Amino acid sequence: MKEYELLSRIYSALDSCLKCYTPRMGKNVGQGICTLMIFVDGLGLGHSDPEVNPVFSGACPVLCELLREAAAIDAVMGVEGLPQSATGQTSLLTGVNAQAQMGRHIEGFPNRELRDIIRRENIFGKMMERGYSSTFANAYYLQAYTSAELRRRRSVTTVATEAAFGKFRSLEDMLAGRAVYQDLTREQLRRRGYEGPLIEPEEAGYHLVEIARAHDFTLFEYFQTDLAAHRGDRQALLSVLEKLDRFLGILLHMFRGSNELFLLTSDHGNLEDFGTRLHTGNPVPFAARGREASRLKAKIHSLKDVVPALLELYPPGHSIA
Repeated sequence: MKEYELLSRIYSALDSCLKCYTPRMGKNVGQGICTLMIFVDGLGLGHSDPEVNPVFSGACPVLCELLREAAAIDAVMGVEGLPQSATGQTSLLTGVNAQAQMGRHIEGFPNRELRDIIRRENIFGKMMERGYSSTFANAYYLQAYTSAELRRRRSVTTVATEAAFGKFRSLEDMLAGRAVYQDLTREQLRRRGYEGPLIEPEEAGYHLVEIARAHDFTLFEYFQTDLAAHRGDRQALLSVLEKLDRFLGILLHMFRGSNELFLLTSDHGNLEDFGTRLHTGNPVPFAARGREASRLKAKIHSLKDVVPALLELYPPGHSIA
């Protein structure tokens, strides 16, 4: 009850603020769609038994509600074996069936062939080709890595961001509220030498809404879910889900304008089955709220359908940014 009471007070305070709040948008507001997509790594659709599926433990009521209304989409993509991050995320963010092209599921970071696909076909570049603004909202703490480490640790989103924009959102952007760190609260930056302020998941959500409202399409990646599920520590996973839920609660409360579209999806299953530390072959959610939400959920049946369906909502000439 205390968590719900806290959220209620936060939402009431936000309502008061929002009465005098004007979103920072361009002059064409109302003509186009403003999309915020949350990519939650390792989130499949599984049984509702809380002993098996931590999502139904009571730690994340907002996420539970989203999953109950989400479309179930295929992450296996007709390729034998369990889906993995490199190919799944490539399919999700390019519209290319990367699993089929590679003939297998590839884990971890994308190889050369996948990087080539990502550079050519990523959603950020596709949006810009049509005259729309897009962004990856995650902050990069580049000070913690050498150049060699950065070359080795290029995730799908990193390759896409570098190809489309040639730069990343920095520590300075994060401190100014122009980027959100992947763990939401910045706590994990402490081990990398960061001595700046920590924030609550709700403040991270507020920052992300501000970023999203300045762009036509915004992506945010949250991968603590997949990491915690692989470790097999139930309490750690519940803590991760609780933080994510507080973050999602603020996003859903604030990001609901007439031209706004909220999306949540994943690349493969994992955390929904606590009986294994491996990925699962379960479908993943495609949750959508706001403008054109029903249309999207009806059109998207697998990871490779997401980008083509989104691009149909963005004909040339209606950018909000």
